[in-house]
Amino acid sequence: MRALAVAEASVTKGDSTCLSNLRNMNSEGESQRSALEELVQRVELLSTAQIELIVDLVATFESVKPRIVVLEEEAPLGLDFANALSLSLILHHQFSSESFTKDKFEHALNSVLGSLGHECELAPRGNPGHDVTVDGERWSLKTQADASIREDQIHISKFMELGRGAWESEADLEGLRSRMFEHMSQYDRIFTLRCLTARRDLRDGSVRTYELVEIPKSLLLESADFPCEMRHDSTQSPKPGSCTVTDAAGSVKFELYFDGGTERKLQVRKLAKQYCIVHARWDFDRDVAQ
Repeated sequence: MRALAVAEASVTKGDSTCLSNLRNMNSEGESQRSALEELVQRVELLSTAQIELIVDLVATFESVKPRIVVLEEEAPLGLDFANALSLSLILHHQFSSESFTKDKFEHALNSVLGSLGHECELAPRGNPGHDVTVDGERWSLKTQADASIREDQIHISKFMELGRGAWESEADLEGLRSRMFEHMSQYDRIFTLRCLTARRDLRDGSVRTYELVEIPKSLLLESADFPCEMRHDSTQSPKPGSCTVTDAAGSVKFELYFDGGTERKLQVRKLAKQYCIVHARWDFDRDVAQ
């Protein structure tokens, strides 16, 4: 686990690594000066209201000091990514007390990774499979921000739409589960950005916590070895069903919930986070979106 921090550089005579770091710092300083000069030129062309908005944004970036922890520093989701995405989250909460939505997450991740030199491309809107391609890998992105969120369990309220088709028996549920496996073949990795702060807390200005969790595809595929059960006593049409996956001791790892009714969708419920990979965590103070 590594906390994101800015360390002071110290140089020892003959230490080529430190000298290299200093060169990089000098290069970064030159880039910053160049960016500031361009900013001044552009700001002079803006209206007073626009300039005041920029001043407000600068004040926010100055006052908000997120605590960022990277637990799995695996490219491309390392410290640089976590730091850059924190800026998108801060900017969002400058104007909203609501949590980051899936659409915002898709565009922010695509923009951040692209700025860090990775090849990224958003999938066409409404694509039934992946949401973004990163360095040739297809990623499926989810978000979670329900009021009853639990830190140790992941809930995906709409993993996929199940559409029309037979939905009357356990055999039909197994067919729907096979459709889930086909759906998963269209992407390589699954990530969810979770806001761990309840909505009522988001509105009263409490600390906001986000985390980025990867759900292994192999974990969800374990459901192939467990039976599907239909709730025949339900008055819903079509009747809901489920497939509960457990470990050797009988503890629940996750549950597939076949949600009937008008939406006809698949939910992933009670997913134990211990079987997933937490890549990063962000804690923001009360200065955001007051």
